[in-house]
Amino acid sequence: MEFQRDKYLQKLIHGKENNLVKIVTGIRRCGKSYLLFNLFKRHLLESGVPDTNIVSLTLDDWDSQEYRDPNRFMQHVSKRLKETEGRCFILVDEVQLLDRFVEVLLSLMHNDRCDVYVTGSNSRFLSSDVVTEFRGRGDEIRLSPLSFSEYYAAFGGDKDTSMRLYSIYGGLPQVALIDDVSKKKTFLKNLFQSTYLRDVIERNKVHNDEGLEELVKILASAIGSPTNPKKIADTFKSVSHQSITDKTISVYISHLLDAYIIQEAVRYDVKGRKYIGSNSKYYFCDMGIRNAIINFRQQEPTHIMENVIYNELVGRGYSVDVGNVETWYTNAQGKSARAYLEIDFVVNNDDERIYVQSAYSMPTREKVAQEQKSLLSIKDGFRKVIVTGDNVAPWTTDEGIRIINYYDFLLDEKLLFN
Repeated sequence: MEFQRDKYLQKLIHGKENNLVKIVTGIRRCGKSYLLFNLFKRHLLESGVPDTNIVSLTLDDWDSQEYRDPNRFMQHVSKRLKETEGRCFILVDEVQLLDRFVEVLLSLMHNDRCDVYVTGSNSRFLSSDVVTEFRGRGDEIRLSPLSFSEYYAAFGGDKDTSMRLYSIYGGLPQVALIDDVSKKKTFLKNLFQSTYLRDVIERNKVHNDEGLEELVKILASAIGSPTNPKKIADTFKSVSHQSITDKTISVYISHLLDAYIIQEAVRYDVKGRKYIGSNSKYYFCDMGIRNAIINFRQQEPTHIMENVIYNELVGRGYSVDVGNVETWYTNAQGKSARAYLEIDFVVNNDDERIYVQSAYSMPTREKVAQEQKSLLSIKDGFRKVIVTGDNVAPWTTDEGIRIINYYDFLLDEKLLFN
């Protein structure tokens, strides 16, 4: 079985010969190598590029370890250039294993015949590295785990069954291909402990391993809940009986963000049109990893649905924040009082904006009214949408709020803007 990563493949194709180093990043085991060495290489061959004009090096293979030396690497590429004519496509896996790799790659870009594509391990090669090291000469393609549409396209069948498996075990391709659920769980637990967590600890020289692991558990138990480092530090004191400063918590969170384990949705004041520097929400890049961290407990469908929607929006390339809108009401004493309502997602796409609310179920008119309340407090003209788990066809309320079914939203990217 093959997962088609068409969206990311098209990004690589679109970047061909753009005089930039194409850098595929993303969480471990999300399919970076397969995208580059199977899907993209196949595209090159099918489009008429001779196999001799494709230089493929997998630097974490034993047979390729000599090419971790920059001189041997350059000699190998130079030899291939002399033996061929026309454009050469240089594909390098785990490029961080190549000594002085930034200098080497930028040197290759000085040769008009070279078009360079690399993958980098998230433990030692991050988005921040692309920005700082390549200084405008790097083109990052960030690969996510399988979206539900990619997952469902491969497996098909009953949507509810597919969603249940996807929500529990996530979208890492290698995990999706394991049939036995107990083996899925074991694989995910081992992957988090021996790879993801160890990567963060070693890269950042974290001394308090237990504190970092406990932080990840706290975040995994509270996906979709507003929080901040001060609140988390207080939780450590009351629940874990550990004293960790909010400054340390903030540093640890930045490490987890850098490693793509979690993503942050920052709070945005819709009326004031400004960011509020407190109470962000954190979502996990893969639900399987999140669930493995808490030993597959706390399977709350509302929070899982919210996390999946967030990942889908980010995966489509949108900028996603948490909305905060001020509203006024009359209290029990008959006085005017101020309240703040939350919009799950403020979605920005260039000059377009959509407000999206996640609602697991809206069985009554009262529930529909409740879910609309924060959206109706926004007085601008941008589109407002509620994604619901209810099995309904798309419809629009009397107040102009668009209601979309969860599966329809995930399987049809155009629906959100139609």
